[in-house]
Amino acid sequence: MTARRRVVELAIADEDLSRLMAIARSRTEPASRVERARMLLAYRDDPSFFAVGQALGVHHQTVQRCIARAVAYGPMVALDDRPRPGKEPTITAEARAWLISLACRKAKELGYPHELWTTRLLARHAREHGPASGHACLAKLVQGTVCKILDRQAVKAHKMRYYLERRDPDFEEKMARVLCVYREVEILKQAAAQAQTSDEAVAIVSYDEKTGMQAIATTAPDLPPSPVSTPPSPATMNTSAMARSASWLASIWSPARSTPWSRIATAAASSSNSSSFSMRLIRPIPRSS
Repeated sequence: MTARRRVVELAIADEDLSRLMAIARSRTEPASRVERARMLLAYRDDPSFFAVGQALGVHHQTVQRCIARAVAYGPMVALDDRPRPGKEPTITAEARAWLISLACRKAKELGYPHELWTTRLLARHAREHGPASGHACLAKLVQGTVCKILDRQAVKAHKMRYYLERRDPDFEEKMARVLCVYREVEILKQAAAQAQTSDEAVAIVSYDEKTGMQAIATTAPDLPPSPVSTPPSPATMNTSAMARSASWLASIWSPARSTPWSRIATAAASSSNSSSFSMRLIRPIPRSS
């Protein structure tokens, strides 16, 4: 004679019931959690493993295991997978820290003819020198593993951000003078546009005393990496940078085409002092006949 089916009593609190109903209707939760929430709700209405399994399209033993976990640990715990031991990590935490500290240094400090690291070069250096440093697990390190370790710590060894440091104590005063020149140029433009007569032509020439030069040399020692992940502050403009940004030539009213504007600007630039910012206004210029 077959024994009668034993019904497992499942008690679900009101708070857990509302959460289970929300998860069962969710479209963003993992499919496994949604399916198990539906199992618990269906079993609460009809306490039958076979009926719930047929309604949801799963095996009745799957429903039975889910209900058993809900009874033992609670309905919300039954929605998640059981923790599995898994495989122990091959690369130890000490080896990862050593690799990250290595990526924060420059490759040229270790004798390489490179300014920055590449993941391939970093992996090769770790394979060659990692075991000697006490990290034998890095003997077979590959490039892909290096990328994963660096990405988890947001370390980009192949990129470097530079910064400008304001060192000129008279920066504010020089900036004010430059801005006053810009304002005077704007006033001259407005006055020329409103002038009724056009007997005289006014030209405005702006030039840079260091044409074609850029600040490419390192003027300050490199800053060590900061443990706080904050974006770098915007680069502070100095007088030379502001002068380079003002390197343009505009005319309020263009006279005859024969006026050698390029030669005027070239001669003015060649005669300027390279140690200070220079901006000259050439006005007025008689119109060519």
